Amino acid sequence: MFDFSRRFVAKKWQRLTLSGIAGTVILLVGLVATGFADDVTGSLAVTGGSLTMSAVDNPAFPGITLNGSAQTTSDSIDIDVQDLRGSGAGWHLEVTSTTFTNGSNTLPTTAMSITGVTTACDGTTCTDPTNGNAYSITVPAGATAPTAVEFFDAATNTGMGDFTITPTFELAVPATTYAGTYTSTITLTIANTP
Repeated sequence: MFDFSRRFVAKKWQRLTLSGIAGTVILLVGLVATGFADDVTGSLAVTGGSLTMSAVDNPAFPGITLNGSAQTTSDSIDIDVQDLRGSGAGWHLEVTSTTFTNGSNTLPTTAMSITGVTTACDGTTCTDPTNGNAYSITVPAGATAPTAVEFFDAATNTGMGDFTITPTFELAVPATTYAGTYTSTITLTIANTP
């Protein structure tokens, strides 16, 4: 005997299942087509480093031979300056010295000057220093080094990064200078303001 009700229920169930699957597919397609967006916030903490300076070499002035006239001799040195503070506060370099002396003989306290300064960026990126100094600048000297004077500066928002600062020192030698080897202690400092 044919069971009509069981066959009818099975077909109805099959149709409901197929329509349920079709509805789910349509719903999913609708969701994919509409899409979703969400904003997220990225963050990064940047900590400032330090301001440092170190002289890479010493002034080694070429020797002169006395000839009855005043003479000058000059030499450049490299100074490594790193402003890694990330503040843009600026900085400046100062210099002072003891008198060039050979035993009891000395050169004048105004004998040494800085006649110019060049800069070069040592890193991949730098904010080049804007220097407001004019040259020549006399380097102060005395038996005890006197108060230092500024010889180079980086204005606010400049001088950020790693640099080689190269001042040229000039030494004036009077015609009446006694022969011998003269030495001086030159002190370089960096200050954290322009």
